[in-house]
Amino acid sequence: MAKKLEVVGAVILQEGRVLATQRSYGPLAGGWEFPGGKVEPGEAPRQALHREIREELDAAIAIERHLVTVQHDYDDFSLELSCYVCRLAPGGFHLLEHSDARWLGARDIDSVAWLPADRGVIEAIKAADILA
Repeated sequence: MAKKLEVVGAVILQEGRVLATQRSYGPLAGGWEFPGGKVEPGEAPRQALHREIREELDAAIAIERHLVTVQHDYDDFSLELSCYVCRLAPGGFHLLEHSDARWLGARDIDSVAWLPADRGVIEAIKAADILA
């Protein structure tokens, strides 16, 4: 039986665009994703998201609302990815764990190679019509 991971992701919006980050390590390196990570035991999803954004982007966020939860089975693990619409706090961000980042709008949201689980989030973003 594959290991099941509970993961949170930040759909960070700014001026009609969303922040995409490129993984720099592991078997999924090079793929694009929403910043975030694993929920630790005893941690609430929103707490985990605040912690992960501090660890990955050296940034603070305001979480506005839950957008979507996506289930995806990779070869060696199963993922439950809960994504939240967020805004960056003043001060911007710095990449601490990713190799690249891009702000993507409605016209270029499909211009990067999204990881399979994150593709479901892209569909939810398009359905919610939250990009310019």
